Amino acid sequence: MATFDFLLQGLWVAAQPMNLLYALIGVTLGTAVGVLPGIGPALTVALLLPVTYQLDPAGSLIMFAGIYYGGMYGGSTTSILLNTPGESASIVTALEGNKMARAGRGGPALATAAIGSFVAGLIATLGLAFIAPYIVKLALVFGPREYFALMVLAFVTVSSAFGDSTLRGLTALFVGLALSVVGIDQLTGQARLSFGVPELLDGIEVTTLAVAMFAIGETLFIAAQGAKGPDKVEAVRGSIWMSKLDWARSWKPWLRGTFIGFPIGAMPAGGAEIGTFLSYAAEKRLTKHPEEFGNGAIEGVAGPEAANNASAAGTLVPLLTLGLPTTATAAIMLAGFQQYGLQPGPLLFATNPQLVWGLIASLLIANFMLLVLNLPLIGLWVKLLTIPKPWLYAGILLFATLGTIGANPSVYELGMLLAFGLLGYAMRVFGYPIAPVVVGLILGPLAEQQLRRALAISQGDVSVLFTSPIAAVLLVVAAAALIIPLILRARGRGEVLSQLAANED
Repeated sequence: MATFDFLLQGLWVAAQPMNLLYALIGVTLGTAVGVLPGIGPALTVALLLPVTYQLDPAGSLIMFAGIYYGGMYGGSTTSILLNTPGESASIVTALEGNKMARAGRGGPALATAAIGSFVAGLIATLGLAFIAPYIVKLALVFGPREYFALMVLAFVTVSSAFGDSTLRGLTALFVGLALSVVGIDQLTGQARLSFGVPELLDGIEVTTLAVAMFAIGETLFIAAQGAKGPDKVEAVRGSIWMSKLDWARSWKPWLRGTFIGFPIGAMPAGGAEIGTFLSYAAEKRLTKHPEEFGNGAIEGVAGPEAANNASAAGTLVPLLTLGLPTTATAAIMLAGFQQYGLQPGPLLFATNPQLVWGLIASLLIANFMLLVLNLPLIGLWVKLLTIPKPWLYAGILLFATLGTIGANPSVYELGMLLAFGLLGYAMRVFGYPIAPVVVGLILGPLAEQQLRRALAISQGDVSVLFTSPIAAVLLVVAAAALIIPLILRARGRGEVLSQLAANED
């Protein structure tokens, strides 16, 4: 009953007129941005971080969550109509959705994606509400060494989850960790790596880094690619509504996708991409129409889209209960929490329950808003696809610059924005993931603080990290998460080389 009481209190907070307005703005922006190819919710939330600096914490976090959900919804439109996923989690939707659109069934494809997202988001948000308190109770027994081990696990899983190479992920993470030690040491008060620059004594602003790496870096990367042929927008022909047969073939994939996507999103090394691929594989195996897969099977749209949105709610489980971001957008939302002096984790549920439960309840409201927005306004979202890329990215560049000036009117901060933007561009060119840099900057000081506390309590005895069963298990899991992928990659590379040698013989 306690969970129901907290959820009702959260609904009362989320139903406040201003919070409803923030949720509406968030879901509208998120859907519009999700529709645009290559612009994901992480970039949008990063752009809005400096703009929301003076807003109410609850309202702005509700808006960020709305952007996250809306981006997941909108990504299906560009995948289905353009065969251009706005987010990596929408790649699977494009496989069958675009075939349906080319066959004149773009309307039912968009409808099953929207309704499946609604069903999955609703069930997964309720799952978040009921699971989170139990994880919080477990996390309340954590001490400094357990928290440090948890941070190590977060570093390893984030480095492994983002990008194709574990080594590149770790390299990006260490860039973020190096940036996190700039400024005044929290324990000794000594200046570190400030090089006599007064502006660096307060450390590097997470907001500036996030906006630069995601927005400026992406803009420079797109501009460097030069002009390419315009994408062909597929018109939505016929009715957008689903037939009785479409409903009959979609409702089971919606439920299966939900129960596949939510637990995977909630895992520290989860993410929407894994859930969508597993959902697609399950639907292909269970379908009564195997001949349609590869030619526009509606189950191949319904299941992965449900898994996609269920995982979005799942990623909020480790973020809110443990302070661990498992996606790029979750990492930016973590920066949003810290912008207001809030640290997600078990203590946040105790110290600020209205904020947490208001945020969870707002996701239920956002789901209804998104369903109302997506079905009638498909024609409008399709028109957004025709915006020329130069205009689009020039607007992003301008918005990022003005937002940074508004939050911190300093010429030095603008220089930092440009420098980190160039770093983000270089990392994209050479295939290094961006999110681990932001995660390293955010979690680095916390990991250092917990490690130093644990060592101070044990008078410098490093073995104390392994005498706690919870810390030891977390460190072993982190080591396994780092070593096993490297072994599997090495084995796969060896099999490829032996196959090539056999072919030559």
